Amino acid sequence: MLTDTAIRKAKPADKARKLADGGGMYLLIKPDDGRYWRMDYRFGGKRKTLALGVYPTVTLADARQRREDARRLLANGTDPGEVRAAEKAAAAVAAALSVDTFEAAARHWLKKREASGDTAETTLVKDRWRLETYLYPVIGARPIAEITARELRDTLRPIEESGKQETASRVKITAGQVFRWAVLEGMAETDPTAPLRGLFTTPTPTHRAALTDPAKIGELLRAIDRFTGRLTTLSALKLAPLTFVRPGELRKAEWSEFDLDGGIWRIPAASMKMKAAHLVPLSAQAVEVLRDLHPLTGSGVLVFPAIGTSGKPMSENTVNQALRRLGYAKDEMTGHGFRSMAATRLNEMGWNADAIERQLAHAESNKVRAAYTHAAQYLDERTRMMQAWADYLDGLRHGAKVVAIKRKA
Repeated sequence: MLTDTAIRKAKPADKARKLADGGGMYLLIKPDDGRYWRMDYRFGGKRKTLALGVYPTVTLADARQRREDARRLLANGTDPGEVRAAEKAAAAVAAALSVDTFEAAARHWLKKREASGDTAETTLVKDRWRLETYLYPVIGARPIAEITARELRDTLRPIEESGKQETASRVKITAGQVFRWAVLEGMAETDPTAPLRGLFTTPTPTHRAALTDPAKIGELLRAIDRFTGRLTTLSALKLAPLTFVRPGELRKAEWSEFDLDGGIWRIPAASMKMKAAHLVPLSAQAVEVLRDLHPLTGSGVLVFPAIGTSGKPMSENTVNQALRRLGYAKDEMTGHGFRSMAATRLNEMGWNADAIERQLAHAESNKVRAAYTHAAQYLDERTRMMQAWADYLDGLRHGAKVVAIKRKA
């Protein structure tokens, strides 16, 4: 074991040398006489090194105490290196939040939106990703009141030049939301994104891929029946065309929302994109899919839990990945495409357009009518429509010559 005397007498060499103290800890002496405490350990089958400080600021006694702290973490199945990284990240965030920097403003803005519950989780995730990937590294530490339009333009320009024009536009939009919030909070005087209007234009969006030809729909349904993956994924693939809710609403579904005997799915407002409660009449086919799945996941909260956990829903990419496994490219069919499929065919079949829109849970464009729009509007007609739609899909699945279903009087 080392002693303070041995450390003081140790001389640097042409190459870095190590003075061991036991327990994986040693003093690394570099040729320039820099002296660094290090600890080698193994975690998850990998060899790792933990920095314990610089001598003499960190004494031999201090280094030994840090070594013992690290060994206690290892004994409890925790990687001390990851703990140290998390502590550094937290310290960096705290430092950024201590002044009115762009990062401080952005983090406060995100926290407020998250607390209000008015923003969808996927939107928050995307905004946070844009900030952390493109803005924090460049202007995060800058006082937000000092950031100019030219500086922001120079931050966004490399994104566009890399071929990510749409990303550059969306990053600018996110930055603008932060700046406008900062103006209202008194952290800044102006929004520097205003002069950049039109500089990074978003390309014309392409509609999500969807199958609307009856023969191709039948082929897809038969392909889904042949799916050999997990039962939860198969059940999601089967329910998607039968309910045509948004993918996020489907994957986050909870068993408590379903009345299988009554044939209804009550989605709470918090789970909906438009933050309004929604009712989904369940066809007999949809109820059958759910009853088959219930023995597997019914003891938990979520209908479609992620692999290995009952606390998180399946990934937003699960259904799309399953469609790729079935041979459908992203420009042919997507999880969101089941909505377009149903909307297109039901309108062509003569069902009430307002009932279709209500079942799709689209926002009402007319504000006067919106005041009277609620979850149960057209519910009787929607119930008949959803069962007729499920029967129609069964016909396509079996390859029968299907006559277009018409709205019943």
